[in-house]
Amino acid sequence: MNGQPVVEPTAMPLTGRLGRAPSAVLHEHVLAPQFQFEADHLLGWYRVVERVLLAEYARMGLVTEPEAAAIAALLDTATADRITADPAANLSDICLALERHVLAGLATVPSAWHVDRSRNDIQATAQLLYARSELLDIAEALVEVTRVARRRAAAVTHLPMPGYTHLQAAQVSTPGFFLSALVEHCLRTLRRLLATYDEINLSPLGAGALTGQELPWDRDRMALLLGCAGPYPHALTAVASRAWALEIAGELSHFGVGTSRFVTDLMAWASSAYGFVELPDELAGISAAMPQKKNYPVLERIRGRTAHLTSLALDLATAQRATPYSNMVEVSKEGGAHLHDLFRSARGVLALLRTVLENLDWRPEAMRAACDREFLGGFTLANRLTLDEKVPWRTAQVIVGRYVRAKLAAGDPLDRPDASLLAGLAEAAGYRLTDPAARLRGLDSGGQLAVKCSAGSARPDHVRDLLDRQGVALDALAGQLGRRRATVEAALREVHGLFAVGSPTGARGPA
Repeated sequence: MNGQPVVEPTAMPLTGRLGRAPSAVLHEHVLAPQFQFEADHLLGWYRVVERVLLAEYARMGLVTEPEAAAIAALLDTATADRITADPAANLSDICLALERHVLAGLATVPSAWHVDRSRNDIQATAQLLYARSELLDIAEALVEVTRVARRRAAAVTHLPMPGYTHLQAAQVSTPGFFLSALVEHCLRTLRRLLATYDEINLSPLGAGALTGQELPWDRDRMALLLGCAGPYPHALTAVASRAWALEIAGELSHFGVGTSRFVTDLMAWASSAYGFVELPDELAGISAAMPQKKNYPVLERIRGRTAHLTSLALDLATAQRATPYSNMVEVSKEGGAHLHDLFRSARGVLALLRTVLENLDWRPEAMRAACDREFLGGFTLANRLTLDEKVPWRTAQVIVGRYVRAKLAAGDPLDRPDASLLAGLAEAAGYRLTDPAARLRGLDSGGQLAVKCSAGSARPDHVRDLLDRQGVALDALAGQLGRRRATVEAALREVHGLFAVGSPTGARGPA
């Protein structure tokens, strides 16, 4: 506790078991790249963890307050440009590099500093805190995408467009109805991301290497200082499991699969074959060969990047399967090698999707014309023949199908009612209609929206009601996210206020 003279760090060996530093090939291909990644993305979290451990040493009386303050001040100076992967000095390990950096600046070394601790739980904690921060950032970006989708949907609930099943025009829909489905998809993902956050927000710190630690570490206090709900209750799970990575990746993969389907529709509708929607020139591309073309590669980019979410989730799962359930570099390092790529891809998808949604320009004339070409009131007409004329349902379907076929054969526009044709077809099937003209009224695209009455339908007032409810749900989810963010920020402020040195790292966590 009183310390002892410092031996020069370069003269103090890190291990008595190994006689030589890591080989050049191991350093070049494994250790140095890993070190650089952690220095760029996890170093701030390692410093937070070190401060929490330091607070516990002080609580247990193993370091004095002045000693703790000196160590904390040196930890603050351990920035990415001041620590390097050095096979001889720190075995190219970031935890050992932090230790060496602090030792080099101390006049005396508290003998108990670093006693009864392992890199296993420290690494697991830093990785989890990094992923937790990324999860919050991605969820908050998804909130903004959802707000944009909802706002754009509210403006186009009344515009008729064909809805498709089996890639064929089926019923009258609206862009607002389509976008409200995207909102539902986003809300579901937000709920699941929040549940995932709550599930993973447990601290591995204090679990040690495998079976726990020998000093009375206050794991509950350490967890609270990290903004976690509590510690992992099982030491082995704390250091062996990276289930949290699989859970985050799984939810992002699910989001990507659904998003790619919505984008596929936009790709089709923005094509010259449909012409339902257009994007501005700044979101378009050209053909180098065909000057008449206006391409939309931004949509292809979004759909392409959603594929990365699934492939990277699979990569994380494949790296963990068939490994022993203990701390393994294969799991803790190689298994998470592409976790940052997963987060970057998710952020890219959300940024591009938000920009596309903000700039969509729907083409009402083209959408209405497509509805009129297809006689999308066929379902309504069959219902009317059954409900109003007492024609059995399957027979009514056959009569309407023959009506459409006869109109097409005659080259007669489907949107021009022909009461005598309908009456004749019904009579040929054994049924005399009381008012065939009335059955054909209101089958246009606008009328088709008005006849829907079931909950969740495309009827404009139903969609507007749904969007209102979605807005309430979105605000509630955003509030929940904000409270979780505030808990983390408050914990970080407390950590950085320890020992009255340093300053808070900012609202978003370590840099």
